[in-house]
Amino acid sequence: EVPTMAVEKVFVYNNTSIVQDEILAHRLGLIPIRADPRLFEYRNQGDQEGTEIDTLQFQLKIKCKRNPQAAKESSDPDELYFNHKVYSKHMTWVPLGNQTDLFPDADFRPVHDDILIALLRPGQEIDVLMHCVKGIGKDHAKFSPVATASYRLLPDITLLQPIEDEAAETLQKCFSPGVIEIQNINGKKVARVANARLDTFSREVFRHEGLKNLVRLARVRNHYIFSVESTGILPPDVLVSEAIKILMGKCQRFLNELDSVSME
Repeated sequence: EVPTMAVEKVFVYNNTSIVQDEILAHRLGLIPIRADPRLFEYRNQGDQEGTEIDTLQFQLKIKCKRNPQAAKESSDPDELYFNHKVYSKHMTWVPLGNQTDLFPDADFRPVHDDILIALLRPGQEIDVLMHCVKGIGKDHAKFSPVATASYRLLPDITLLQPIEDEAAETLQKCFSPGVIEIQNINGKKVARVANARLDTFSREVFRHEGLKNLVRLARVRNHYIFSVESTGILPPDVLVSEAIKILMGKCQRFLNELDSVSME
């Protein structure tokens, strides 16, 4: 429920590409926009026209032309045509109202410049205007600021007895790189747990008869590891802090409801 800015409306003035208007609008809507949503307000339901405080406007206007300098025997589209690939970098921010004054240092643009939107051939062109609004992933996936988010418990690996030489090397191969370290002690190779956090719990060690009774695998029940992969709109640390603020707000509203019920 952490909000972001995403394309909500697409005004198609001209589209002679092979991509239908609906598909083009859908593709544009899924392009992540680098804009801090905390700078904007939610658009009021029913408002058709956006304002400088709730809308970002982008324009995509591009036309494919032939390259007169291309070799006659060439069959490479990159040589034959100009602007035959429409990328997200071709989207330009068009300030609404006094947004230039409100955001003098702003650099509103797509997160990635190399997202392919469409392919064109000479004479084909795309001319569209886009309105980006503030929303949450609960309403539509395009507003989700996170690509993947997961959590797991911290692994706990215990060697029940010393494991040496060839057995130590075999044990090291059973875990992810960096989990098991081999030390040279008195001329012997001895295995030790270096960083259990890197383990992915493949349980490969239990396939080896000589090792499965020498290792104990467990999880620390009160230690959670969260992995948050951002789409690039906001850094992961900001996403987590904003999500915690939303959770705290929900808890406070719940407590307020309880208080109001008890008073009645």
